[in-house]
Amino acid sequence: MLASTALNLGSFGGPSLNSPTHNLKKPFLLPASKSLHLLSASKRLTNWKSTTSVRTAVAAVDSSDPTSKEEEGGTKKKYHFVVANAKFMLDEEEHFQEQLSERLRLYGERGIEQDFWLVIEPKFLDKFPNITKRLKRPAVALVSTNGSWITFMKLRLDRVLQESYEADSLEEALASNPVNIEFEKPEKWTAPYPKYKSGWWEPFLLPTTAKV
Repeated sequence: MLASTALNLGSFGGPSLNSPTHNLKKPFLLPASKSLHLLSASKRLTNWKSTTSVRTAVAAVDSSDPTSKEEEGGTKKKYHFVVANAKFMLDEEEHFQEQLSERLRLYGERGIEQDFWLVIEPKFLDKFPNITKRLKRPAVALVSTNGSWITFMKLRLDRVLQESYEADSLEEALASNPVNIEFEKPEKWTAPYPKYKSGWWEPFLLPTTAKV
């Protein structure tokens, strides 16, 4: 009789004692107050992530957009240089012309934009009285936006002075005072290679600097 009753109860939709669903655990339900609290925290986290993503995206656009700073008035670029008297830089230093020509040739082969120039009697020297009082004039500066290379050239040339400055444009950075450069030919040339011809430095000058 009892077995029959248990069997009948199972047939009416409730799980019987022998049913595989009889021992399933009931789902765990949080109290309503705690559920609301977790939901609110989840919304705050979602809003924070959304706001952070927007701020990050805006910052990325601002930093990568080259026109954003230009519209605010532009930014100065840093230039590095070594300087000495013209006689040493253009006439006495035996390997200077060769190094500049080789670097320019390498840039041309690799499609690299030129980032170094020679400046005869540069105007920016007025900013460096501690340098100008040690220089014989006229002076010549090797200027570049590549600070590491200028440091290398300082070690290579040795008898030069090194510094850096900022300018709004390349023309301003390489502005020069007009001066005539002439060197006397030596009576006797003993080196195994021919002496550099006068004017070899002209390809390394910026043509527009004479008008600045």
